[in-house]
Amino acid sequence: MESSRHDAEGSRGPRIVVTSPPFLSHAQPLSVLAGALARAGGEVHFASAPAFAPLAEAAGVRFVPLTVTRNANTGVARTTRQGVREARRLEEFLVSTRKGAVAALLTQSRHRGEDMLADPGRVLGGIRALHARLAPDWYVVDQLSYPVTLALHCLGLRYATFCPGHPTYVPHAPDALFGVPYAWPRAIRPAEEDLDVLRRAARANDVSFTERFAAVARAHAPLARAPGRAFALTSGHAVLFNYPRFPWLPGHPASGTRFLYGGHCSPAEEPSPGAAWEGVVRRLRAACGRLVLIALGTFLSARDDVLTALVRGVLAQVPDCAVVVAAGDRAPALSGLSGPRVHIAEVVPQRWLLRRVDAMVHHGGNNSFTECLASATPALILPFSSDQFSIAHDAERAGLATCLDPSGLSHDAAGAAVRRLLAEVPEGLPRWTRAVRDLGPDWSARALLRTMAPVPADD
Repeated sequence: MESSRHDAEGSRGPRIVVTSPPFLSHAQPLSVLAGALARAGGEVHFASAPAFAPLAEAAGVRFVPLTVTRNANTGVARTTRQGVREARRLEEFLVSTRKGAVAALLTQSRHRGEDMLADPGRVLGGIRALHARLAPDWYVVDQLSYPVTLALHCLGLRYATFCPGHPTYVPHAPDALFGVPYAWPRAIRPAEEDLDVLRRAARANDVSFTERFAAVARAHAPLARAPGRAFALTSGHAVLFNYPRFPWLPGHPASGTRFLYGGHCSPAEEPSPGAAWEGVVRRLRAACGRLVLIALGTFLSARDDVLTALVRGVLAQVPDCAVVVAAGDRAPALSGLSGPRVHIAEVVPQRWLLRRVDAMVHHGGNNSFTECLASATPALILPFSSDQFSIAHDAERAGLATCLDPSGLSHDAAGAAVRRLLAEVPEGLPRWTRAVRDLGPDWSARALLRTMAPVPADD
């Protein structure tokens, strides 16, 4: 059922639909990639939840509403409108992050079925209807949008996979399990018995997802190739990682798939967020010689205990430093920390600020990690969940950042770590920033267009 809509003269570029789940941390880089594909000659549609239509407009592409999961996060997870069950799972996850790495990962494992594979039949119907309406040549699908990948597989449609997180989100070997970090940073070393519990939970999810994939395929596409191991199902053409190609990363099994490492998905220019934010930076710079951004992502900004420890640590131990804090829905609770050296905001223009700060403290999310790399911003990483432990390990090994365990973080330890970070640029940062300079969304778009170009028919 593959569709090729090129006309006889090949006068127009391919029609591409870029699909995104309703999470800002996914939709933002995918919209940047969509804009790059359009600049490279594609006729691009960005398909996501209605709240993300402005991202398509900013990228200069067309928008198509598409709902692929009941979960959502439009910028601050706890203030996003969603169902009671989804909100309850979010709160359970946030509580688990206070109990340490394995507790958080186990909670995510328990939630995986509802979070990532709810109602795959309905999603398949939505993709079928979208394809009938737009008839694209191919799709770009977020690797974590499992029901969309499964739908495209069942319908026999051509697609490329975009991996929004660590490359090991795509299992590289039979014993590699989704949800179990492939490596850990030095500051976080779970006990082996706890890791055994996590591996058993991850293995059970692997079996469960694979069985559900097979059942959906039998019901909707009995003649199609079996999808096989669910977490490993990706495009047979191209898998694009929003990540640098570190030499120690696990390799990929031999196949006809092209694995592309795009380095980052940050635009070359980030527009000014306006006079108010420019004024904030001027004020803080006038009060202090240095400026640090503290942002723990759209979910983990709820950890106001960690944000408080960081702010108090910097105020006490780095007297010539000011901070900007992304505090999400906890901004009112943290307002007492505001002052000449501290600016608290619900959300911040992170990519714009990274060109104007001396360092960043973040949670090890892939966007924050790669944006710091692209902007040559030193970082302190506090990983809580998901692939953040693997990313923190890589950042540490590459000499790009330092890492602390956020569990029980004291303001003394936080302040000392920021002071050390400001005293000396991480040794690997200049090298790896140069390495990704010529990569990014435009390089990724060109590579995808070359890889996904239709194979000429035999004469």
